[in-house]
Amino acid sequence: MYIIELLSEMVYKLRSEIMDKTIENFLRYVKIDTQSSEESTTIPSTMKQHDLARQLVSELEAMGAAEITYDKEHCYVYATIPASAGCEKAPVLGFISHMDTSPAVTDTNVNPRIVENYDGKDIVLNAAENIVMKVEDFPELLHYMGQDLIVTDGTTLLGADDKAGVAEIMDMAASFLLNPERPHGEIRIAFTPDEEIGRGTDAFDVARFGADFAYTVDGGALGEIEYENFNAASTVVTVQGSSIHPGSAKGRMLNACLVLMEFQGMLPAFQNPAFTEGYEGFYHLDSLRGDVEQAVAEYLVRDHDRAAFERKKEFMQECAALLNRKYGEGTIKVEITDSYYNMKEKILPHMHLVEHARRAMEAVGVRPEIIPVRGGTDGARLSFMGLPCPNLCAGGHNFHGKYEYVPVRSLEKISAILQEIVSGYARYGLEPPPGE
Repeated sequence: MYIIELLSEMVYKLRSEIMDKTIENFLRYVKIDTQSSEESTTIPSTMKQHDLARQLVSELEAMGAAEITYDKEHCYVYATIPASAGCEKAPVLGFISHMDTSPAVTDTNVNPRIVENYDGKDIVLNAAENIVMKVEDFPELLHYMGQDLIVTDGTTLLGADDKAGVAEIMDMAASFLLNPERPHGEIRIAFTPDEEIGRGTDAFDVARFGADFAYTVDGGALGEIEYENFNAASTVVTVQGSSIHPGSAKGRMLNACLVLMEFQGMLPAFQNPAFTEGYEGFYHLDSLRGDVEQAVAEYLVRDHDRAAFERKKEFMQECAALLNRKYGEGTIKVEITDSYYNMKEKILPHMHLVEHARRAMEAVGVRPEIIPVRGGTDGARLSFMGLPCPNLCAGGHNFHGKYEYVPVRSLEKISAILQEIVSGYARYGLEPPPGE
């Protein structure tokens, strides 16, 4: 009995040391500026993303990972944790997170701090600038009373999207490398650039990655499992008007801005992000610019249902056709480009991915919640590239802004979930037991 207790104590101590290192790593990762840029046409969109890539390569080398590949041109990092003895035939599992942060709010000089034993009150992020994260605005904070929270100083985003995922995957890798006797199949990991601007898989090498199945670790709150996402398209609406001095404009002027307003007024008012949730799609007016002579609007079109998605695009063209009949052919042009599709159709033949994730969460004491992604994910594009890849929680909240935070316990639990998924595939193959 004494020996068992001693071993348990040693395992616990080792685990605590790993998790302390994980939190330390996360706090260091978020201080590295990796913001991507929509204006850039290069891969990666910003060279500073290489700073984190090089850091991760160094850490992977130090922990003894195998087959470390650093794509120095495109800023992708790949590595392998070899299978344990006897598990060489288990499915090769991949885990993927992105290194970049959103362009929405700066991540230069991120200054994270830990709010210990959160008391359920408003959190003062920056007293000098009176920046306060209020429970009234973010009531989910109350779910984390008594826990430690990592927050910003109110002047930057945090970068938990997706450096939390990076830290969790690195912890999982370290755990198996430090304990190679634990049964596990081959594990492939990858860290990618430019996910936040929709280009995270543009140069991803699926063949080089070599996984049978994979998970992106890029979701929200602890417990989320996502295998459905929006079908998505970008739309540019251009109106050509006719400018003339307003004093002599009668019967001659065609105000492009007014025609564009008319087009917007034809779209369903309540199919707008401000009025939709769950599986409800929308038209989102993302930008608007122009004058009398020419006006341009950019829209995001989204819907989980493929037929409804196609209908939305058709309706925009029908609105344009009507206005062209009214004002003359060529007055308005609608250009639609599909961005990505709902990965559900690619995941349904491989639902063991969802069931293994569900079982793993329950095994470590986390209640799984399967929800649709109201957005996109690298996993969607990878699924259509031949790598079935649902999305798992990374643990953070309020992404892309100064109120972003992540509970420390969520970092710990998600690492445990990833490890349990790997162990589950080694034990059960593609058929996890129901309701375990």
